[in-house]
Amino acid sequence: MDSLPIVLPTAPAASRRAPLPFMAALVPIAAGVVMWAVTGSLLALCFAALGPLMIAASLVDSARTRRRERRQGAQQNEAEWGEAEAELLRRHSDERETLWQRRPDAANCIAQPPLRGAQPFDVTMPVVVGAGVATSEVRCSGGDDARGREFRERCGVVEDAPIAVPIGGGICLRGPRPLTQAAARALIVQLCLRFSAAQLSLVGSDPGGTALAAYGLESLPHTRRGHRGGFRVGVGSIGERRPQADAMIWLASVEEDVPEGITTVIDIIEPRRGTLRTPSGSAPIAVECLSFAQAGTVGAELAHRGDEVEVLPDAVSLSELAQPQDADGLAATIGRGERGSITVDIVGDGPHAIVTGMTGTGKSELLVSWVTAIASVNGPDRVTFVLADFKGGTAFEPLRALRQVVAVITDLDEEGARRGVSSLTAELRRREAVLAAAGVRDVRDVSMPRLVIVVDEFAALLSEHPDLGAVFTDIAARGRALGMHLIIGTQRASGIIRDALAANCPLRISLRVGDVADSRLMIGTDAAAMLAGDASAHGHGLVRRPADDEPIAVRVALTGAADLRDVGMRWADADAPPSPWLPALPAVLRLAEVIDDVGPSPDTVVLGRADDPGRQSQPAMLLRCGDERGLALLGAPGSGRTSALRTVAAQRRDAFWLPSEPEDAWDLLAAWADGRERPPAVVLGDDLDALTAALPPEYGQQFVHRWEQVLRAARGTTFLLSATRASGALGRVLDLLPRRVLLRMPNRVEHLAAGGEPSGFVRDRAPGRGRMGDHEVQVAWVDESEVHRTAAPAMAAWAPTSAITGVVSPGAEEVIARMRDAHPACEVVAVGTEPKGVGPRCIVVADAETWQRNWPVWQRVRSVGEVLIRCEHPADLRQLVGARDLPPYARPHAGRAWSVIGARSPRRVHLAELSPA
Repeated sequence: MDSLPIVLPTAPAASRRAPLPFMAALVPIAAGVVMWAVTGSLLALCFAALGPLMIAASLVDSARTRRRERRQGAQQNEAEWGEAEAELLRRHSDERETLWQRRPDAANCIAQPPLRGAQPFDVTMPVVVGAGVATSEVRCSGGDDARGREFRERCGVVEDAPIAVPIGGGICLRGPRPLTQAAARALIVQLCLRFSAAQLSLVGSDPGGTALAAYGLESLPHTRRGHRGGFRVGVGSIGERRPQADAMIWLASVEEDVPEGITTVIDIIEPRRGTLRTPSGSAPIAVECLSFAQAGTVGAELAHRGDEVEVLPDAVSLSELAQPQDADGLAATIGRGERGSITVDIVGDGPHAIVTGMTGTGKSELLVSWVTAIASVNGPDRVTFVLADFKGGTAFEPLRALRQVVAVITDLDEEGARRGVSSLTAELRRREAVLAAAGVRDVRDVSMPRLVIVVDEFAALLSEHPDLGAVFTDIAARGRALGMHLIIGTQRASGIIRDALAANCPLRISLRVGDVADSRLMIGTDAAAMLAGDASAHGHGLVRRPADDEPIAVRVALTGAADLRDVGMRWADADAPPSPWLPALPAVLRLAEVIDDVGPSPDTVVLGRADDPGRQSQPAMLLRCGDERGLALLGAPGSGRTSALRTVAAQRRDAFWLPSEPEDAWDLLAAWADGRERPPAVVLGDDLDALTAALPPEYGQQFVHRWEQVLRAARGTTFLLSATRASGALGRVLDLLPRRVLLRMPNRVEHLAAGGEPSGFVRDRAPGRGRMGDHEVQVAWVDESEVHRTAAPAMAAWAPTSAITGVVSPGAEEVIARMRDAHPACEVVAVGTEPKGVGPRCIVVADAETWQRNWPVWQRVRSVGEVLIRCEHPADLRQLVGARDLPPYARPHAGRAWSVIGARSPRRVHLAELSPA
């Protein structure tokens, strides 16, 4: 419509009277008088009469001119008003035509069938209840007089325009019965012409539909849908049972009250005449009416045009459906639609599919029926299935017995699920290799079954294993030619299915979803979000294949135990297809089994097996002794750390076990660090962190430092060290070993601290099972009886070798008594007591303070004899001897002492007589 306002003509201005020519008239009078005075002729006075004549002539001429201008102005004004009236008439006509096209009644719908869009039918949908005065969008400017104001009022309204009200408020038609029925037929026919039977259904006050027949509406296809979908409009009379409808059209007599909740009332006085009442006011309208014959004709026409639909069945059994035989694809009839069975082909319509639906809508039943339908006509030589259930592990349990099902993955086995999905990448590569070897580009040209991967609750899988999303994207991109197909089930697609994955899934099936955006993403319309949410909608969905212009309604078939039994018996004699991945590593892997596979090697030891699902292989985990620096084994108690060391010791008889006693370990490590001894070819250190923790802090730091020295300097030695955790200073030692096996850690924090990935932590991991790099590994097991450990030699007891020995110890009297008993050949005395010379050797005992008071005696002992200082008092060693270096570690309260002779470094000695009783 024109947006510029109509410009109204202004009233013609009144003509101005021309001024009288007084000066021009005075000149002849003056000239005539002068001439008469000069000539005395009366004719001169006649000349003076010309002035008044001129004035009279001017008045007559001015009046005539003004009358002509007024007549011309009035004619032009009427012409302009005529143009304005014509423009108003044209614009109102165009506006009225546009309004009727936008909101047609039954007559206009019959004359020109309206276009049916994909917009959903809801309570706000307007329905045309008649013709009347409506607000116009035509505007005008100018015209401030009474005529202009009257014109402006007529501009603001358009007559004979459609009057519409929202259907959701309900409509009550009051008046004589024949008129209300005719008006109701017109309203219903209008809605049925504007909306398809899939969008709108009609319900009567009785379940059988006889009430609609009384109104002459039984021929409309929309009455055949009943309560089975779309927006439900009910028709009934006051006093009848209210049907289950989203909106109502009530018929009432003049005396009856309007039902509660109705916001639109039409009082019909006579045909084409009535009064519309709404909460905003009342207005007269022309009510449209249709006869029985006219409604029947419209219903027949709709059926002829294809609006006739069948009703979805309440339930469909898979055994009722005939499954097609498809030599090239995997066609399957999964349910029944409004016009017959619905068949989908994951090969022809795919290569991949997405199935969405809220909890309780029948998504799992659909997936089970789809798999069963394909398996019923395709043996394991044509198709195999991998089923992944991430909503509890029970959805696909009935399908395990099918010969075509090679694996079922559930969220109950987290590690198995990860391993299975990761193995699909290896299956991709294997199929590519088969096609390349055969010199073909499509799986149709080789004898290899197609693999259909069905996932129930894809969102749960991604939430637990986010990195596995790339595997499905890869399969979606390359699976068509390789014969790998995805059927992905999820409650919602928006935000879950990535664009790269969705682009390769043209086959879409949507049950009821809770979000309009999900419905649009899946099937291109809002229909899936408008499906009913009651129990009757279970298994009611919409299918959209690539060739479908609009989604097709379907009732999903249900699979019973008999259906699965029949399919299983049909292919019972077929050869079992190979699994797309190797079986999981055993919980107990005996060393002999692995050695038999790889063969013996003098310089290589077998640690166990690694699981590489990405390559469908389980190679032996080997360690080249002498060439590799070593391996760190981290795990909680009982995780298999010691068993792994036993496995190496069983293969290398020369393997050296690090002593578990801190004193022996300290002495040995000191010798290796100082270069006094060379480490053996294979060193096994168990519970290294426990050994370090058993040392005092200053010794623990030195112990770790020496380990760093040994590991950096050792050449030709392979170290296998185990620990509970990798935290603290010991972590630097373990980091020097190039390889690491993470067994079962105490908790997730320790697992991450040890360098593990969050997804690699398994709380109940079996002993010997761990992670090495990106692979799961199982350490080989040997019985402890097969391993020989060399016991550390016992420390020899101290015996005096010098002529005089000084003992620094508190409780001198008790020590003297014990020393006398232990060494009867020696004279044992306290400081300050002169020896009697009864023996060749003398032992002098005192505490540190007494020795300081007898410094000359101390100096004599230091110069010619041996000094023994109890290890429980390291301060005495520093104070009396002046030793600044850390002495050898000595276990306290075990009869240990440090021996110092001259300027030599302290050494540890064992005095059994000083051990606690």
